[in-house]
Amino acid sequence: MSAEIIYVENIKCGGCANSIKKGLEKINEQVKISVDIEEGKVSLESKGQIPVDTYVKALHNMGYPVPGEGNMLKTAQSYVSCMIGRMTPEANS
Repeated sequence: MSAEIIYVENIKCGGCANSIKKGLEKINEQVKISVDIEEGKVSLESKGQIPVDTYVKALHNMGYPVPGEGNMLKTAQSYVSCMIGRMTPEANS
């Protein structure tokens, strides 16, 4: 079993967490993804290898960069991602 943790900026709420999970599940449905809002942490678990760089790039593109790589544009992207995540049924339960 492989496990990786990626710390990111801009996780504000359950909508953010939902967007992150949905976005990263598109990379590989076999990877279990969990998001810790308080710690700004994305945890990945898989039976096989986890291409961490692929997940870091996807998070960055969604507006959730690793600490120190963010800017105002990434913060704005995270707000859009957050709102999309809030509009999905899973975020409202």
